[in-house]
Amino acid sequence: MRLFLLGFLLTLISCGKATEEEKSAMPRPKGYPAMDIPKHSYQSLEKGHPFSFEISRQAIVKKDSFALSEPHWMYIYYPRWDAFIQLTYKSVGGDRKRLDKMIRDSYILASKHQMKANRIEDAVLTTRDGRKATIIELEGEVATPFQFFATDSTTHFLRGAVYLNTAMKNDSLAPVIRYIKQDALHLIQTLQWK
Repeated sequence: MRLFLLGFLLTLISCGKATEEEKSAMPRPKGYPAMDIPKHSYQSLEKGHPFSFEISRQAIVKKDSFALSEPHWMYIYYPRWDAFIQLTYKSVGGDRKRLDKMIRDSYILASKHQMKANRIEDAVLTTRDGRKATIIELEGEVATPFQFFATDSTTHFLRGAVYLNTAMKNDSLAPVIRYIKQDALHLIQTLQWK
């Protein structure tokens, strides 16, 4: 009987605090996925649009099938991450009221994410050749963490938004968001109107 009690006591004592090694062997919560982020390299957009710019070699251009009457709407799709930059183009036609409405609509589209965004900031970006573009950055669990628009104020208006087709948290996707955001900024820097 004494041996049984001694064995029972030793078992209880050994069930005390877990060692650091034992703690590290515990199951972990769902982990963050490994992200294979390639180097940036660019190529020119195919011809046939009233604009040109450079896009990532990691992306492919897809026509926006929802905008059949809009021949210059497209997705710059990243198959590796199931993410894309959606681009919508409109002709201003020299109409200042039309341009003002397009700019207002861009801000309205960004503000639709206010419920989930921790912060929304906009800024005017001056490109290397002196053109202006507006960028809108959204922080938080939003579907479009980066949006932008550029115009020449008389003829052309181009709006873009980065979309991520995943349920993962944006903090887990931060490397992908940074990568695509850099590609969007490169697109803006290389944008030329025709």
